[in-house]
Amino acid sequence: MTSAFTNGKRALAATAGLAAAALFLAGCSAGGSTTSTSGSTITVGTTDKITVLDPAGSYDAGSFAVQTQVFPFLMNSPYGTSDVEPDIATKAEFTSPTEYTVTLKPDLKWANGNALTSSDVKFSFDRQLAINDASGPAVLLYNFDSVATPDDTTVVFTLKAANDQVFPQILSSPAGAIVDEETFSADALTPDDDIVKAKAFAGQYELTTYNFNSLLAYKAYEGYQGLLGPAKTENINVKYFTDASNMKLDIQEGNIDVAWRSLSATDVDDLRGNDKVKVVDGPGGEIRYITFNFNTQPFGATTAEADPAKALAVRTAVADVVDREELADQVYKGSYSTLYSYVPDGLTGANESLKGLYGDGEGGPDVDKAKAALDAAGVTTPVVLNLQYNTDHYGPGSSDEYALIKNQLESSDLFTVNLQSTEYVQYSKDRVLDLYPIFQLGWFPDYSDADNYLNPFFGQDSFLKIHYENQEVIDLITEQAVTGDAAARTALIEEIQDKVAADLPTIPLLQGSQIAITGTSVTGTEDTLDASFKFRYGALSKG
Repeated sequence: MTSAFTNGKRALAATAGLAAAALFLAGCSAGGSTTSTSGSTITVGTTDKITVLDPAGSYDAGSFAVQTQVFPFLMNSPYGTSDVEPDIATKAEFTSPTEYTVTLKPDLKWANGNALTSSDVKFSFDRQLAINDASGPAVLLYNFDSVATPDDTTVVFTLKAANDQVFPQILSSPAGAIVDEETFSADALTPDDDIVKAKAFAGQYELTTYNFNSLLAYKAYEGYQGLLGPAKTENINVKYFTDASNMKLDIQEGNIDVAWRSLSATDVDDLRGNDKVKVVDGPGGEIRYITFNFNTQPFGATTAEADPAKALAVRTAVADVVDREELADQVYKGSYSTLYSYVPDGLTGANESLKGLYGDGEGGPDVDKAKAALDAAGVTTPVVLNLQYNTDHYGPGSSDEYALIKNQLESSDLFTVNLQSTEYVQYSKDRVLDLYPIFQLGWFPDYSDADNYLNPFFGQDSFLKIHYENQEVIDLITEQAVTGDAAARTALIEEIQDKVAADLPTIPLLQGSQIAITGTSVTGTEDTLDASFKFRYGALSKG
């Protein structure tokens, strides 16, 4: 389909002038809410780090935690559910098997007064693919072909494969953030300070102060017309901690109102007995896993001793030796549970394909089995493993977690482990440059569907950047996404996990729940700590 709106707003702006635009108060959400915004201030603490503010250049929980507050989305989840509904749109539907049509609400505005139209939507999705940043979320748009804008409020997405079961969810994900085409570059990442200075925001909040990974100040955006309704608290400050123990001290002393990602399991357990705070638990979905770079791991494709069979034997032996129960109990005190599948427990299609293939077949380790795998491939032991991990993004428990993994592996006498850690802002850059042969990653989902644990990892252009590619797996991932029959789709999801488990590009270890600590006067945490896995500040209020 060709677009009748080809000139876009940039051309229109040349003749439209710069008249001041009235801001529209968001008086209702899909549920008809007319809740007014409180003038109070809530301070949130976190150890998560922002990589970049531009949605095309980041695919991590710390950055998305900011983006979900300040950028608009076509689809979003109401508080308390993982289901998606139109956000800044009046309706969204398939108008043909390969066309998904979204109708925007009229008279939308950015906080800087620019008109927010279908042209911004087209611009946002086109630039995601044009930039295709190694650390960005463009991988989620694997079924996206093109987007047309017949008029200012109509957006027509053309998809490569028909009957896409997850595309509405993807529109609510990091790949779906809409940006102001008069602020952002079409083919390069836009610096954080330029975005903030231009007030290029149209979510529940706009950023008024931006001290990178130190302090962010948000103010409720009066022009927000989205699904979530007006923010309940006008001002939100977010303080970034380098040490989780300091965040624990601040929440229990009342210096911050909310502690969100990530306190140690010991600290959370201690705070459960403190009557000055509330510990709020939410649905699980976060996973932790070990990742192998197929080029640089022992016997990887670009090493001097490249040998695919030996490389697989090394991965197999690691999977045979690692003891998940010990990690869950000793390090995380039950706040994480063991994970033997690529799709976490609770989602349709989750199986435990790794349990039967590795270790003792029942979830425990088996050193003799690991030794047999290495011997059969002709691998001389001990194998040297260069293992990288991170503490400021994946929580303070990472140090104990990877110290214990090192101990488990070396106690088998099959491995010598060189363990190193790096701060996350650098870590996120280094890992995609083949600098880490074996490394820690965690995953906080974009949407509550098995597809989000398969396509970003093992589909075409995987965000892992580990040089693993199995075309049969890629084809099956595409097929499950467009399979309408629930039973057939579940079978495909299970088959994908079985095939990936045999290749073992990653070793899933643990699955965790969401936990927030708040002051006793803070409410609304339960509303946003839901299976959408988006922590929306607009739900919070105090007093």
